[in-house]
Amino acid sequence: MSGMTTVEAIPDIVEHLREGFRSGITRDLQSRRVQLKQMRRMIEESEDVLLDALVADMGKPRIEAYMTELAFTLTEIDDAVKNLGKWAAPTKVKLPLNFKPGSARLRPEPLGTVCIIAPWNYPVQLLLAPLIPALAAGNTAVVKPSEVTPTVADTLADLVPRYLDGRVVSVVTGGVDETTALLDERFDHIFYTGNGAVGRIVMAAAAKQLTPVTLELGGKSPTIVADDANLKVAARRVAWGKFVNAGQTCIAPDYVLVDERVEDEFVTELTSAIHDFYGDEPRDSPDYTRIVNTGHHDRLMAMLDAGGYDRTVIGGEGDRLERYLAPTILSGVKPDAAVMNEEIFGPILPIVPVSDIDEAIRFVNDRDKPLALYAFSEDDRRLERIVEHTSAGGVTLNHVVLHFGVAGLPFGGVGESGIGSYHAKAGFDRFSHAKPVLNKPTKPDPSLLYPPYTSFKERILRRFL
Repeated sequence: MSGMTTVEAIPDIVEHLREGFRSGITRDLQSRRVQLKQMRRMIEESEDVLLDALVADMGKPRIEAYMTELAFTLTEIDDAVKNLGKWAAPTKVKLPLNFKPGSARLRPEPLGTVCIIAPWNYPVQLLLAPLIPALAAGNTAVVKPSEVTPTVADTLADLVPRYLDGRVVSVVTGGVDETTALLDERFDHIFYTGNGAVGRIVMAAAAKQLTPVTLELGGKSPTIVADDANLKVAARRVAWGKFVNAGQTCIAPDYVLVDERVEDEFVTELTSAIHDFYGDEPRDSPDYTRIVNTGHHDRLMAMLDAGGYDRTVIGGEGDRLERYLAPTILSGVKPDAAVMNEEIFGPILPIVPVSDIDEAIRFVNDRDKPLALYAFSEDDRRLERIVEHTSAGGVTLNHVVLHFGVAGLPFGGVGESGIGSYHAKAGFDRFSHAKPVLNKPTKPDPSLLYPPYTSFKERILRRFL
């Protein structure tokens, strides 16, 4: 990475942003809108530069990168600009009779200076998407792009100061040392997207300062396919959601629990979908992403080499130099197989046969709560049963991953898959404090509440309080 932030510079960067917040420049709603519109301008005017960086770091197809990284972010910006006045308006709270006369309201106020630490898998979107509600809520922010995608990190470090006010947003680049130095600083909120191991480190560092955190983590997001599912449609949708970005998506279907009576047909449809999407040789497809680095490529190949499944239906071929791993389907996967022990985060899809929906529900509930859960069935009662009897950060029925893109649906995990949620109003609320305000007139001022407490006062108070 060129122009990496020095550890020594980090305290001054954070203090500069604190001074920016104390100056009040983010309090005015119009100034917040200006920053959001400048972010939109940055994305629009720098589209080719950002897409080039994503191609350089991850080999992403340009249209896929545009859809998942840029278009999504632009939509989030537009939603925030449109609804900011409504989100920021005080909310009236009804007073009980014994508190009248008076009025009460909840007044959203910014938290202060926040820190946003982004991952590498969607390095533009997952840095800017949390920044949108942080700015909308009136905060100043340090943003830390991932060092695993250095071209994107350098690009953002160059672009952000050109478009956004340096008193409001600063980019810190670097690796573990720089992130550690950031976490030593005092923030009013820390927003981290990544894995659970680092999430624990972030939370431990935040605890020293009693700093609230949002942790957007991951986990093994299951897909349940019932025997009455539309198998052709289910297979195409699962294959799309799994192999977009070469499976390097926190809410990608991690494994499939399929009714054993339709397993063979479902696997056949999956294989057909992969051929339709990427041809006979996905390596040559312009629409198939590469693994981010050789370390992750080695990790994925080790999962395959560890066994614990009956056969490789399709794929399994890898090229370390190219960071290529073919779309891979494994059948007859055992619950204790290596691919079932941790989040895969790559283009490997284990197929686990189950006897029925109840066994699938038990399988899910015996494991950590996932970030997402998907289910396919033509029976709404079955789908509702799955929703009611499982827990997950979010659910999409008869499709995959799409709940992430609906502004009105907060996105986040539960348990091991995360703490807190964001997007749209939920994000604004995450980066705000809803300050309760009670206003009482000075008249009347009855003496009932004040000492000395007589028996008469006690009777009245006990009756009305």
